[in-house]
Amino acid sequence: MRIGMMIGEGAGESPTMDEVIRRAQRAEEVGLDSGWLAHIFSHDAINLLALVGRETSRIELGTAVVPTYPRHPVVMGQAALTTQAACKGRFTLGIGLSHQMVIEGMFGLSYTRHMAHMRDYLSVLKPVLRGEAVQYQGEEYRANLEVAVPGADPVPLVLAALGPKMLDLCGREAQGTVTWMAGHKALKDHVVPRITAASQAAGAPAPRVIAGVPMAVTNDRQNALEVAAKVFAIYGQLPAYRDMLDRGGAQAPVDMILAGDASVLKDEVKRLEDIGVTDLCAFVFHADDTAFERTVDFLGSLN
Repeated sequence: MRIGMMIGEGAGESPTMDEVIRRAQRAEEVGLDSGWLAHIFSHDAINLLALVGRETSRIELGTAVVPTYPRHPVVMGQAALTTQAACKGRFTLGIGLSHQMVIEGMFGLSYTRHMAHMRDYLSVLKPVLRGEAVQYQGEEYRANLEVAVPGADPVPLVLAALGPKMLDLCGREAQGTVTWMAGHKALKDHVVPRITAASQAAGAPAPRVIAGVPMAVTNDRQNALEVAAKVFAIYGQLPAYRDMLDRGGAQAPVDMILAGDASVLKDEVKRLEDIGVTDLCAFVFHADDTAFERTVDFLGSLN
């Protein structure tokens, strides 16, 4: 299993650019394989990872994830290729639909045809990410052009896929999925078998399953859970994540938290690896004043 972590915004905090860069450097220093950045309502994740790429040398850098609706797929691809060039081939683009309440309520766009949107989006985006000309006339998107970014390798693509239809699409069309609020049971019984079957049916390589997991190494688990119950509560209100919680038999997001001493967390990570999770994307949260650095050191020890 490849070991990575989130390096930016989330759980009530919004670090500065310099702090994000320092976290990526720290992740690289302790030997992590990857650093992931969410695109929410702070920094532009693709742009910021171009800067991070210039300040690191080895670690994979990826978005987890950038919403598709606000950007034309050619614009998304052009930005990704630019960041790939800055990262010297270490960038992975993660994209997702976001949520109806965000796309309709905040951006004022229609979320009604979200599967048709994503199918068309991928038909335009994927050739761009390969550095190829795109000629496509679809229901949601049309494009006839070519983008050439000097020094840019093809960009790997992963999707935020949780529901059955999206996992099927992801297995056919992308290199893997990035999950959130999917615990051991939901991953084992739903995500891993569904995306693996879709990939096999399409004759595609085995998919990456990048599991986003809230995590803190601590000797005071009860306090960590009390903190987590507050900072992660919003995710129980979003339908896609609520479905994952239900599939995992969880009452609330706090039930997805991995918190405890290093030996307990090491066993939990091994359990995820055993069911087919290929990548850990730890969301390290501030369970106490020293939990963040302690947890990063723990993640480094897993490699």
